[in-house]
Amino acid sequence: MSIFSVASRWGVALAFVLSVAQAAEPDGEMAEETFVITATSGDAGGTGGSAHLLDTEDLEETNYADIDRILRAVPGVYLQEEDGFGLRPNIGLRGSGLDRSANIALMEDGVPIAPAPYAAPSAYYFPRAGRMSGIEVTKGVAAIVYGPMTTGGAIHMFSTPVPDEFAAYSDTMFGEDGRFQSHNYIGGMVERGPDVRVGGLLESFIDQSDGFKDLDGADTGFEIEDYVGRFRIEMDNLFGFAQTFEFKGQASEEDSNETYLGLTQADFDATPFMRYRGSQVDSMENEHGLVQLTHTINLSDSLRFISTAYRTEFQRNWYKLDRVVDPSEGSTSISSILSDPVMFDGAMEILRGADGFVSADNALRVKANNRSYWVEGLQTTAQLNFTGPFADHFIDASVRYHEDEMDRFQWVDGYRMDNGTMVLTTPGTPGTDSNRIDSANAWAFFLRDEMTFGALTVTPGVRVELIELTRHNYGTADPNRTGVNLTVSRNDVDVFIPGVGATYDATDRLTLLAGVHRGFTPPAPGSSAGAEDSTNWEMGARWFGDFVYAEAIGFFTDYDNLVGTCTGSTGGNCTIGDQFSGGEVRVVGLEALANAELPTLWPGVTAPIGVSYTFTEAQFDSSFKSGFGPWGTVTSGDELPYVPEHQLTLNAGLRSDIWRVGVIGNYVSETRATAGQGTIPLSEQIEARWVTDLTAGWTLVPGAEIYARVDNLFDETYVASRRPAGLRPGLPRTAMVGIRLTFEEFLN
Repeated sequence: MSIFSVASRWGVALAFVLSVAQAAEPDGEMAEETFVITATSGDAGGTGGSAHLLDTEDLEETNYADIDRILRAVPGVYLQEEDGFGLRPNIGLRGSGLDRSANIALMEDGVPIAPAPYAAPSAYYFPRAGRMSGIEVTKGVAAIVYGPMTTGGAIHMFSTPVPDEFAAYSDTMFGEDGRFQSHNYIGGMVERGPDVRVGGLLESFIDQSDGFKDLDGADTGFEIEDYVGRFRIEMDNLFGFAQTFEFKGQASEEDSNETYLGLTQADFDATPFMRYRGSQVDSMENEHGLVQLTHTINLSDSLRFISTAYRTEFQRNWYKLDRVVDPSEGSTSISSILSDPVMFDGAMEILRGADGFVSADNALRVKANNRSYWVEGLQTTAQLNFTGPFADHFIDASVRYHEDEMDRFQWVDGYRMDNGTMVLTTPGTPGTDSNRIDSANAWAFFLRDEMTFGALTVTPGVRVELIELTRHNYGTADPNRTGVNLTVSRNDVDVFIPGVGATYDATDRLTLLAGVHRGFTPPAPGSSAGAEDSTNWEMGARWFGDFVYAEAIGFFTDYDNLVGTCTGSTGGNCTIGDQFSGGEVRVVGLEALANAELPTLWPGVTAPIGVSYTFTEAQFDSSFKSGFGPWGTVTSGDELPYVPEHQLTLNAGLRSDIWRVGVIGNYVSETRATAGQGTIPLSEQIEARWVTDLTAGWTLVPGAEIYARVDNLFDETYVASRRPAGLRPGLPRTAMVGIRLTFEEFLN
């Protein structure tokens, strides 16, 4: 059913969108219309939950395009690096699962941006952070506005808005390993009558690298092209009301020579940036497109409606090595081979592909992980503020109708390793590996009332999700999808998600906060593991000083049922898409943040400093056996994998009106790759690491800045991950230089 037939059937586009429309202005301030973060009327410091906003100025300070590096500055965020560039991030919030960011809500400009947020939420598409003008991270009770995932929280990205006046922007950077990054836009608004303004924006973002890994001199990097166009009309008096219409279109392409095949411990110790010859044909190709139409109407100074229709499409084929066939060892997954390279020494010989070695035909089984997705929805939110007899109120009432689908149509090709080169021996038939369609449709309702009684603000809210999930599995023997072997499974999930947050201004400088809400993640189509369900608590304080802002928030996530999903990125060795119940789990933690802009002994020079710290204990409260690789056999008290106990980010620098220099240091304590307790075995250990980045900039003339950045300044060689198959390195020392040009009103 298309969004247009839904609109004609229901009459209006209704839906949820607490944060919509616009994003950060180019100068780093949030646009007036933006309703960002915050579970409150726009004040991140006043929300009764954890909410952090990185605006344009924050993002331009480092000029990262890697979302992993950007989010290190936010407490309560867990990151599993994979490729060194943040192409496919694995992000968790407050101990939620990290794999493919599937357990958090991902948004761009007010709409869900994961390829299929309900049916298949794994984020194999993630918007390139380098084109964003603001990023918000919301955790705790503040996050129930987004959904459908409410356990960990939400990440909401704001793309470049249409400038208020004609302007142009160009930011181009060059670096080692063929790194090239260029972000450009031009646009603005013009008067077209006493009550009408019209404008638009054209934007491009190009990012590419030859890669830092060694594969016989082959390119192990990526190329991304991303284009956005916006058209906007503002009318101050259309039928007596101020109204805005905005169309946004986006299209991107990616070609990245990425693999799931890592290294053995011995090979990593000797040559950490090597890639085995068995990964030489691995490549991800994808295309993404989005259309979005947003209408805003202000019925009065205190009441407005924001409605959005959206559709996204995503096509991907990650062509990568899946299994190796050795005459004496049989067919073995690459994760099993790298887990025990001694047992599977024959398969390792095939993977290495030494000069002079020739394998049997079809020894290397390369899967075409071909999938297509679409998403469409209609959503409206009403925002009302008024003063009642006992309190000031800010009310959101919203509703969304949403549909999404994932179509898996995959096959496996057979290769021979021949003197170091992979040779295709048996092409596969499309549809003979995975051949199914997962789909979902959902109604989502949200209501919240932010009530202020003097120094006390109480914000009760409730989210309701009515979800229908369906899987049509045609089977590997029916590539033409005649339906002869078709099996259909359905889940209907109706969920009530309440929450309440509160803040109290104890003094002009000190604010106390607390909140509790239900955490929820819907099951996959056909899953028998049930939904992920939890009760989430938080309590903390914020301090607003003359030079310092600081906050500390303790959190407790009490899972009734933790759910793990089998994906290739978790290591496989289970049926992709199957879900597993992890039972009761407790996650306890502390988030702390402090930022200051201190004066120095030099006139006109300040010293910005900051610290972000997260402490976490996450453990299972039950014992069970699981076919889910990261868990395995679990004993009560086992720690969750990929949740470090300590994370710390420090930044310090000096700044004047024309120059700046800064250092960012990030520490992550040792982490488990598999559930367990006590001393972490070397084969399951991700060692602690310090990674330091250096940034600097010099303003040549107003509007023109040259800058430089060195990632991993001290060239720390570290293990980023042990999954899905073997050890994977983090980005080595990489230097970049660039120039940023900002032209304001140059066409006026």
